[in-house]
Amino acid sequence: MPHTLSNPDELHDPTGYGYSHVAATTGDLVFVAGQYGSGPDGRVVSDDFADQVARSFANLGVALRAAGLDYRHVARLGTYVVDHDADRLAVLLEHVTRIWGDRPPAQTLLGVATLALPGMLFEVDAVAVR
Repeated sequence: MPHTLSNPDELHDPTGYGYSHVAATTGDLVFVAGQYGSGPDGRVVSDDFADQVARSFANLGVALRAAGLDYRHVARLGTYVVDHDADRLAVLLEHVTRIWGDRPPAQTLLGVATLALPGMLFEVDAVAVR
């Protein structure tokens, strides 16, 4: 399926890590790569889990807007939590509820031992529909 790759200027340049932030098909689907609590330089901005979740979802919003979409267009989330526990689940639920209210997208949460970069505690990817 033909698609367009893009990397919004507001996010770090991911090509050195071997990926692009957004892949938009010529049809209805938009895929957003894993977003984490990164600043414009690609470094993790905080060692606090809640801060990383907030920044990850903010970065997801930037990627969606670059494709002409917003959170309402998200059909599926993939969430990845280092050292998953009830406290971290509560933080994630708070952010999902703030963004989507009582109509959250489909979601798969994976508890993982580690993520791609040192200090990463959370990552979210998404599939959106135009």
